[in-house]
Amino acid sequence: MMKNLISYKINHIVFGFGIFFYLGLFFCVISCKEEGAKEIPETISYNFHIRPILSQNCYACHGPDANKREAGLRFDLPEKAFAALKENPNAHALVAGNPSSSEAYQRIISSDPSEMMPPPESNLTLSEHEIRLIKKWIQQGATYEPHWAFLVPEKKPLPKVKEEDWPRNELDYFILAAQEDAGLSPNPQADKEMLLKRLSFDITGLPPGLDLMEKFNQNRISEDELIDHLLADKGYGEKMAVHWMDVARYADSHGYQDDYYRTQWPWRDWVIHAFNQNMPYDQFLTWQLAGDLLPNPTKEQILATGFNRNHKITEESGAIDEEYRSMYVIDRTNTLGKAIMGVTIECAQCHDHKFDPISQKEYFQLYAFFNNVAEYGMEESSPGFSKKSPAKLPMLEITDSDVENILSFVNLPDSVSHVKSIIGKVDKGANHLSLLRESGVLKVSVMGDADSLRKTFILERGDYASPGKEVQHGTPDAILPYPEQLPKNRLGLSKWLFDKNNPLTARVFVNRIWQEIFGKGLVNTPGDFGMQGALPSHPELLDWLAVDFMESGWDIKGLIKKIVSSATYRQSSAVDPVKLEKDLENRYISRFPRFRLPAEQVRNLVLASSGLLVPEIGGPSVKPYQPEGLWESAGSGRGNLSEYVQDSGKSLYRRGLYTFIKRTVPPPTMILFDASNRDGCEVERVRTNTPLQALVMMNDPTVLEASRVLASSLLKENSLESDREAKILKAFKLIIGRTPNSQELAILKSYHDDQLNIYKEKVDVAGKLVNVGEFPLEKTLPVPQLAALMQVVQTIYNMEEAITKS
Repeated sequence: MMKNLISYKINHIVFGFGIFFYLGLFFCVISCKEEGAKEIPETISYNFHIRPILSQNCYACHGPDANKREAGLRFDLPEKAFAALKENPNAHALVAGNPSSSEAYQRIISSDPSEMMPPPESNLTLSEHEIRLIKKWIQQGATYEPHWAFLVPEKKPLPKVKEEDWPRNELDYFILAAQEDAGLSPNPQADKEMLLKRLSFDITGLPPGLDLMEKFNQNRISEDELIDHLLADKGYGEKMAVHWMDVARYADSHGYQDDYYRTQWPWRDWVIHAFNQNMPYDQFLTWQLAGDLLPNPTKEQILATGFNRNHKITEESGAIDEEYRSMYVIDRTNTLGKAIMGVTIECAQCHDHKFDPISQKEYFQLYAFFNNVAEYGMEESSPGFSKKSPAKLPMLEITDSDVENILSFVNLPDSVSHVKSIIGKVDKGANHLSLLRESGVLKVSVMGDADSLRKTFILERGDYASPGKEVQHGTPDAILPYPEQLPKNRLGLSKWLFDKNNPLTARVFVNRIWQEIFGKGLVNTPGDFGMQGALPSHPELLDWLAVDFMESGWDIKGLIKKIVSSATYRQSSAVDPVKLEKDLENRYISRFPRFRLPAEQVRNLVLASSGLLVPEIGGPSVKPYQPEGLWESAGSGRGNLSEYVQDSGKSLYRRGLYTFIKRTVPPPTMILFDASNRDGCEVERVRTNTPLQALVMMNDPTVLEASRVLASSLLKENSLESDREAKILKAFKLIIGRTPNSQELAILKSYHDDQLNIYKEKVDVAGKLVNVGEFPLEKTLPVPQLAALMQVVQTIYNMEEAITKS
């Protein structure tokens, strides 16, 4: 019996494996057939068809990195690829027009493990479709092209389209032409309520108010007037600053183990101010990179350079000074590459770049521009600092009057004097005395070069302790050689970035603005426009926008208005099953994308819709509600940020932009919604969907308090139970941004009645429910009615649509 049972189980297992094997084989055959059946383009482009294959499969051994190159063969340079092979002078890797004589192609199609390329041990293989592309490319002459991103962008004529009535402006022609080529068509226009919500969040980071909803729905303000109105709103600068804080790795602490407090917030406020003033991008960036090097620089221009002092800084006495100073310079160099140039130059820190034509020497030529800053590896307030040489660190002293004069702020909260409360209860510590001094005069870390020139050397394997050959200031030749007439300092570097022949600066910025609006850029790797980066979905549109941006005088508001005024932007987000099958990832933008609001905007929505939001601009970062003990359990126990001292009053109700960010223990609610901890430059946030996000919306004190406060204000307008429909309708419009349909309204009314019946019987439970948050409780309102309506409001906050832009 036991033997038969074991035999049965074995047969059962074998049968199961057999099914999985044949199913796998079946899908493999189907997949291979589909892969082989892919249509080969009539004309093969090296940039868009061949280079990605070579970059992914060949460049590691046959690319720019001389240290890893094998057989002396390079595929990234045509003169090397067509040259006689080192191992066989009678053979050539590529022979134009002749695949059978091209040794590279013969190796690709070989089944001999000792001959085939890529080799089996690389775990890389070319698909049948890729092999056919390479064959046809060789047959057509194996023509090389410079990498698309390193070519100067051109403004080509608008493409012809069939549906000529659809485009509203130039960018629509590029989008529609690509859709028509793919057998797609645009979605209908979004309804007015959804379009208003979309515009309001994209431009100001806030939900629209009821007055604006009414004006727009009743056609008392046109779409064009609405866009101008939102762009003129001060919230525009705050919304734009959020992404720039990620780029600039802004935080309210130094990072590393002790993670002391820092007062960089005046720089953050300058960014808000610059966006609201619509400072041209070339000026905006030049001031941040080299404001201190401008002729007779103002305090504002020097303050702007805080951009490149936002990186992590150590104040720990055991640190090796030169090691950390070198790390700061590397950080600035890598940020330049990722944030502004869109190239992974950090890959050339230890050796020549394996994929892009950037040598280690060129990396340290860029490094040289940032290597002369007058700084130490340890910040001024670190123990033992006074024993060092008395060279002056680049610090800008900011007073209350400076903040007012430089930034021209509207309704600025208590600023400098607020620093004392940020310090909290700590009355000792390595930098406590310096922080107390900053309660009268803030010290902002800014850029400033030393009096004498510091030499720059190639660091062998990127090690600060292994200097090699000396190098001078310079830039990668493949992008744009550094002009001799430019000064060899950060100001000259800024001029190089905005040279009309620089192929990257404009492209990278317009791509990130597109990403901010549509969820992903025209290039879906915003920090990598190099060989390993994604190809642009609409290359001619990207170039058209880049050139138009430059021709406009680098007008950021003009760029945003161009995009949000388009028919492409106005499409509804409805998902058509046919389109979903043809364009699953919405690469052709035949519908507006749906995605969750960024962390800061989730907070903004809750505070603004409930009436809790304090609209003051700028000032020190604030500490809202967060679970107890996080800082205390996760920190080192030293320094002035070892204990979390929650703010009170209006500081609890500021926009997400102003939430205090301690790098080692970032704000938990915002991190759960994928905000950056600001450890380094970040040009794109991940977007996740986890149960923890739902738990935040159901349990976070801010959401519960907002639900109670909004319910209170609705009840105060009319306390009659019979008017519950009007109250629910108003709450729904404030939070969701549209009028509920009859089914939604019926469900919410029914839920309200159920809750009201419960709380009328359990008044004590209702009392506990409404007693949440520090905002004063309206004691004149009936508690059961308040609790019931509060539950309805919280339910609306927890609708997926509440925190979704669509």
